[in-house]
Amino acid sequence: MIISVTMNPSVDISYPLENFKLDTVNRVTNTTKTAGGKGLNVARVLQQTGANVLASGMIGGHLGEFIQTELENKKIQHDFFTINGQTRNCIAILHEGKQTEILEQGPVISEDEAEVFLAYFADLIEGADILSFSGSLPAGLSDDYYEKMITLCNEQGKLVVLDSSGTVLQKVLASKAKPLLIKPNIEELAALLGKPIENNLESLKHVLSSSLFNGIEWIVVSMGADGAFAKHFDTFYQVTIPQIDVINPVGSGDATVAGLTQALEMKQNDEDVLKHGNVLGMLNAQEKRTGHVNMQNYQALVDQIQVKEV
Repeated sequence: MIISVTMNPSVDISYPLENFKLDTVNRVTNTTKTAGGKGLNVARVLQQTGANVLASGMIGGHLGEFIQTELENKKIQHDFFTINGQTRNCIAILHEGKQTEILEQGPVISEDEAEVFLAYFADLIEGADILSFSGSLPAGLSDDYYEKMITLCNEQGKLVVLDSSGTVLQKVLASKAKPLLIKPNIEELAALLGKPIENNLESLKHVLSSSLFNGIEWIVVSMGADGAFAKHFDTFYQVTIPQIDVINPVGSGDATVAGLTQALEMKQNDEDVLKHGNVLGMLNAQEKRTGHVNMQNYQALVDQIQVKEV
């Protein structure tokens, strides 16, 4: 089983407007509300591939109940830890070809809740083969909280794919608690190292060989239309993807995480791990709805991806 963890999920609200006017009334006729958060996108994609996936994390209030209902409607298994606070809303206003986002901070987790969750989580992961952790931590949790969660996974021999950034990722990299795979993009790599990174093979090889990443078996760097660059142990790979018609790129990174996690659970070889992850990312970009893939187009894209050892 794959457990996809979203610690700070949301109800994503989309307001499409032909014209967005400030300081006046804007009326919306076609509102959509979905269970949101990077890890929930991962779970949605995995469910569409036929994987045995369970969504988990922290939820609270009537918005948390809405998320559970949405997952049940999509036949996605879930087991969330209930908090006293209210799960957040995240609003996207789609206007004139642009997207303006209003993101709530979300609930503040109490010390007691933080402690009890770890006990809950230790029990939850007994049934997992691999877990993915996606996105940010809610307020109230310490920056080393993912480190604590990964430690519990390591103690039980459970593999972890981590898709996070900033201080939270830095804390994990500096700790003894190591995930199997991390998936930064170029900007996130630059932030980790505190300097710009050139987008070329030699520069990327040098960066990924940094002692900062000691103990991380897989590093997969997302590069958008340029594909990906990856390091597995001491072997480097360049992933070249075909040109596609992009309809909605939002969530493509989450779909890639879903594919990488699933391929690792299936113990696929390096080439197939990288192909499967990148194909699911592209399939998501070809769909209007975030976190959706059309598996009928899978093989055609797999046949066009090139994975080369460099």
